[in-house]
Formats: sequence, structure tokens, C-alpha cells
Amino acid sequence: MTRQLRFDAVLIQAVIAGALSFAHLHDLAAAAGQSGWKAWAYPVSVDLLLVAAWRRLRTGGSSRLAWSWFLIALVASLGANVATAGFLDLAHPPAWLRFGIAGWPALAFLGGTLLAHAPSPDPAGDRVPVLPAPAAPAPEPDIEPEQAPQSIAPAADEDTPALPAADPAPPVPAALVDHARKVADDHHARTGSRIDTDTLRARLGVPAPMADAIAAQLT
Repeated sequence: MTRQLRFDAVLIQAVIAGALSFAHLHDLAAAAGQSGWKAWAYPVSVDLLLVAAWRRLRTGGSSRLAWSWFLIALVASLGANVATAGFLDLAHPPAWLRFGIAGWPALAFLGGTLLAHAPSPDPAGDRVPVLPAPAAPAPEPDIEPEQAPQSIAPAADEDTPALPAADPAPPVPAALVDHARKVADDHHARTGSRIDTDTLRARLGVPAPMADAIAAQLT
């Protein structure tokens, strides 16, 4: 099956705008004294820095750093478009324009290095690790009726009400206890006080009985 080529108006507009901006940057660099392949390298450098900063913003990196270099590259591209529209005498470029064109490679190298090596956020955060379900206990062996030990239960006083049996504490995996200890240490380091049970339950996302059992093991 042959794939049909569909022309997208937005894509065509982007290609035209990119080509015009590329040509304006080349003309401005050539007017400032950069000849040959160096004049063609300037628009590539500006566009790559613009794309790198935009990609950093899309991937959730440092927004302040990415926005700063995105605006720097955008100003360089827009400045070239305006400068080549007759606002500057490119036959006799001013000294500040020559200074800016000569210093751009070092500035672009710094921006690309910072964008490439900026730390990415940890997507894990305080996420509770996924733990395997505890194995079911092994069934107890059957005891013959004649071998079963007989115990004499004390007679219950009719006037004394029977107390409800206390619910056993739920089992807590060791990995979850270790993670809870890290969360408690981080809370103590940030606030200076020990973490309470409600905050621990909210951070871990576990039921209240399990949060009580974890808090008991952290003391």
C-alpha cells in the first residue's frame, strides 16, 4: 500500500518561515565580516539553540533556564530578520553588531552545554514502591480428635461482658518500612519535628491501621 503525501498548511508555513529566518541570519553574519562556511554556521547555531531550549521545556526540565535561552535565541533570530529589512546599513555595519556576531559562538556554546547537562526532575518522588503481595500461610496439619489437647476453659461470669478481640496489626513489608523511614527523616530535616501518623499516612498513601503499624516500627 502506497502512502499518500498530504500537504499540511502549518508545516509549509513553518518551512517557509524557517528558510527566511535562516537566510536573514546568514546575510547578517556575512555583513558583519563572517564569510564562507562561517556565515552559514550562524543560522544553524541559532536554530539549534532555539530547538534545544524548546525541547527542554517540553520534557519538564528547568523552566527558568530553558526560557532564558529560548528568549536569547528568539531575540537573535528576530533581530536578524529586522536588521536585514533596511533598519541597518549592512554595507557599513555598526561596531556593536560586529561585536555581537563575534561573541555569539561562545554564548551559544554556553547555552547548549547548560541545557544538555541540566539535571532532570526525579519522576519517582515519594511514590510508594510496588511490593509483591505476602504469601498465604501454610495450612496447619489436621489433628486427630483423640490427639487434640483438651484445655479447660474457665467458666465465664454471666455478669461480666465479653471484651471484643483486638484486631491484629497488619503485616508491614520491610521495604515499605525502609521507605517510610526515609520519608520521616526527610520530614524531620525539613521541619525539625517528627512526622505524625496522619502526615505519614498521607505521604505513603496507606490505610490508617497500616500507618499506625509503620509508625510503631519507626519509634
